[in-house]
Amino acid sequence: MTRPVHASALIASQARLGSGVTVGAFAVIEDEVEIGDQCRIGAHAVVHRYVRMGKGNQIHPHAVIGGLPQDLGFDAERATSVEIGDRNVFREGVTINRATATATRIGSNGYFMNNSHVAHDCVVGDHAIFATGATLGGHVQVGDRVFLGGGVMVHQFCRIGSLSMVRGTSGISKDVIPYTLIGGFPVRHYRLNTVGLRRAGVEGERLRALSNAFRRLRRRESLDDLPPTPELLHLWAWLAAESRRGIHGFAELRGNRTD
Repeated sequence: MTRPVHASALIASQARLGSGVTVGAFAVIEDEVEIGDQCRIGAHAVVHRYVRMGKGNQIHPHAVIGGLPQDLGFDAERATSVEIGDRNVFREGVTINRATATATRIGSNGYFMNNSHVAHDCVVGDHAIFATGATLGGHVQVGDRVFLGGGVMVHQFCRIGSLSMVRGTSGISKDVIPYTLIGGFPVRHYRLNTVGLRRAGVEGERLRALSNAFRRLRRRESLDDLPPTPELLHLWAWLAAESRRGIHGFAELRGNRTD
């Protein structure tokens, strides 16, 4: 019978573990860590101090959660944190760094494949999927239901809009517009993420309104007279918010398709 906490695991006296938590062989959980009910910590995983996570998270072997930010000016004694929601999966070798200022935040229901990385001060929404080796620089904001392909590299201070999909191996150095597909060399927006939108329940008039908005953005036209669907309200707010890096441009049109 498997023991809930392996005898070789090192769990600090001030760590707080919820009910039903399992901890694998040689895992390390430091002081001032809070782990919610039914979480699973794999063998050789490390959860550093100041990590707080909700229920049902899975930390696979050799993942490191809450490591010091990779910032030469950071004072290691400063009590910054990592805050994680519920039901996330962190596969082998994933690394999540704690913040330089307040907290690195990850939502719920995310899937982080092996060797993906979330740097200090990032904010990641719900239902995010990071493929193998996807990497965020510091202070990146990632919306809900974003998919980052394998090997994607995101520059610090970029924003990745909700329901966008980034092609594998792309280098993101500016903001990514919500609801879009982006990739190429150089990186460009080239159409709406229609598959992702339909899976999220965005269809009919709501999808047509977004398609119209995307065509107008290509032509640098106003979106002001479009119907205020939930997606367009979010898009207006996103476009109005501060951008530290600017926004990636658009691919050249091919044929008659513009969405």
